[in-house]
Amino acid sequence: MNLGGKPDNSVFEMILQNVGTEPAEVKAKPSDFSLPANWHEDHQEGQLAVDVAQNEKELIVISTIAGAETDKIEVYVHNDLLTIKGLRNSPLNGQEGEYFHQECFWGKFSRTIVLPVDVKGDLSKAEYKNGILIVRIPKQKTEAKIEVKIVED
Repeated sequence: MNLGGKPDNSVFEMILQNVGTEPAEVKAKPSDFSLPANWHEDHQEGQLAVDVAQNEKELIVISTIAGAETDKIEVYVHNDLLTIKGLRNSPLNGQEGEYFHQECFWGKFSRTIVLPVDVKGDLSKAEYKNGILIVRIPKQKTEAKIEVKIVED
């Protein structure tokens, strides 16, 4: 939400691209992406485990996405929501036999989380290196102080 109290419908995307052996890093840019109305419902996609940390200036979201190709990862910031989507293909692709035991998830994955503070989505950055995605989202500074009156009975 912006400081004027009106909902901000801006979505900012960070679509990573493969750049050889260098870590992939991209800054946020405006997007026409919109969350589907049923974004919170259960889907046949794998969910990512994420860590959300913060320092004085930014939120830092970390997720392990081993096996995903850089150009198959999409990151979106919309108001107080962060969405990470992508695809991991199995290195076996079913051609080398059947799984005896399987714990890794292969296929489409997505995760949408509610961010704990107001953020500046347009200044977000995402970096993917060695199977780890790090998204840095600057915090929105709120200078407005609201006085609360104490009423005695």
